[in-house]
Formats: sequence, structure tokens, C-alpha cells
Amino acid sequence: MPAGQLNEIAELLHAARVSRRAVPAPTRTWPELDADRAFEVQRINVDKAVAEGDRVVGYKLGNIAKAMQDAFGLDQPDYGHLLASTFRYEGTPVDRDHYIEPFVELEPAFVLKGHLAGPNVTVVDVINAIDYVVPAIEIIDSRIENWAIDLPDTLADNGSTGAVIIGGAPRSLTELSLGNTRGVLRFNGREVMAGNTGTILGNPLNATAWLCNRLASYDIAFAPGQLILAGSCLEAVPMRKPGHWSGSFDGLGTVEFEVRA
Repeated sequence: MPAGQLNEIAELLHAARVSRRAVPAPTRTWPELDADRAFEVQRINVDKAVAEGDRVVGYKLGNIAKAMQDAFGLDQPDYGHLLASTFRYEGTPVDRDHYIEPFVELEPAFVLKGHLAGPNVTVVDVINAIDYVVPAIEIIDSRIENWAIDLPDTLADNGSTGAVIIGGAPRSLTELSLGNTRGVLRFNGREVMAGNTGTILGNPLNATAWLCNRLASYDIAFAPGQLILAGSCLEAVPMRKPGHWSGSFDGLGTVEFEVRA
């Protein structure tokens, strides 16, 4: 695809994010858009954000669990950049009208102390590179009408990123058993969804290695201090009305936030 078309798609999605108005899936207008070209579109908007003062602070993996793939009609994971501007403080209100059609996910997040660069990153490399683990909630939000996405659409849209909220109680890997840790998402104190970290490619450490090796094909490596979202352990839940959300993992802790109209 010509560079002009990729820039046109990037501008379409950027305008949709700013206006909070969904647009038709790019693959409907540009059926030749594939995953690699879509990632180029993602990078155009990330580079634009950085040029305007934002900062890349990590990377995310999405739709890794089968429950998530089934929910959004995908058969493989997506991935994206994490920008500092998308982070929200735990316990502070989030405005519902800042999003188009948001969903709430619960996932483990890894903060790195070492470099990770694929290809051929192993789980041992991932373990050695992790400083600590925190519980995280990701608010995903698509700029695509009705979430009618194929993989290139969500990649172009930076993995459907919305916001990230981090819990403030870090844990060491040695305190956890991430191949089998239960996670629960609650709204106004009522359990609305539960899952297990074992659904994240068997273990979110495996998923992190997969992500690092996949992004290596785009000359991306992970750096100390960056945050890696390894993917949701449960099906995402619509964020439709005001109220209190909390997500917790056994042994890892809780992350909470309020939604206001």
C-alpha cells in the first residue's frame, strides 16, 4: 500500500479517537490492509503522539485468551504501544464519555528491570528481566464501529487501547504462581467476571516472551522501567454506567477505580 493511504488511515483513526466517534473498519475501505501494514499505521499515530510530547512507556498484548478472541471474533492476538497519556491514577474517577464503547479487562502487568530483545527470547529471559508484578485494569475502546474488527483494524487502532490503571502493591515473581492464579472483576461489589492467568498462553510469562519475539520483527525491544501488559485473563466486561470497579488476583492484590457519567 502507498504511504499516502497508510497516512490516510492513521488520520482517520486519530480523528475518531479525538472526536470519540467511531468510524467504519479500515479493512472495509482498504481490503489490502494486512497486519504488517496496519502496524505501520499504528506507529504513525504513536510517532505523532511522541512528537507532540507523549511518551512510550511499554507494550500490550491483547486477545490472547480464547474467551477474548471469541468475544471479539478474532483468532489471534493483537498488540500495541502503551503511551503515558493513557494512564489513569488508581482510585480517581474516569469519565465514561471520554470513550466510545469501552470494556474493562483485568490482567497482570510486569515492570522490567532488564532489557528484552527478540527474536528467540525465552521464558527464562523474561523471568530474569522482570522487576515486579502489579495488578492492572485496562479499559479497551475501539475506534471501529460496533467493534466489527479484523486483526488489521485493531492493530491500526493501537490494539484498541483506551486507558490503563495500575495497582500500587508490587509483588515479586517468587511470591506468585502465575500459571494458576484466579482473577475476579467486580462492579459495585458484585462479581461480574472471573478467570485464571493460566488462560494467558498457559502463563503470562509465556505471553510476554511471545510478544517480545513478535515485536522483534518490527525492530522493537523492551527496556528497563517499561510496563508490559500480558493480556486479560477473563472476558472483557462492558463499561456502560457510573459505579465502582475493582479487579483482584489471589496473592497479587487489587486495583480499583470509579466511573462517572
